[in-house]
Amino acid sequence: MNKTELIEAVAAQTELTKADAGRAVNAILDVITHAVAKKDDVQLIGFGTFKAAARAARTGKNPRTGEAIKIKAAKVPKFRPGKGLKDALN
Repeated sequence: MNKTELIEAVAAQTELTKADAGRAVNAILDVITHAVAKKDDVQLIGFGTFKAAARAARTGKNPRTGEAIKIKAAKVPKFRPGKGLKDALN
């Protein structure tokens, strides 16, 4: 499912117009993005938790040449699924 299909599904389930559903989906994504960027956790009970994590600097390999390269430390987004999402999959 891509973003357009998600918007269509939200519109169908909530009886909103596609434009209103699109604004709602975009707003939710923006709020989650800004919160995680500020290192706040976003916990949606039953669905999961979005958080920022630090990835340490490390040494990697250039696959073409086999030469060792340095990979910088970075902040990365993490998602931990909640019980409700896990149960829905099993």
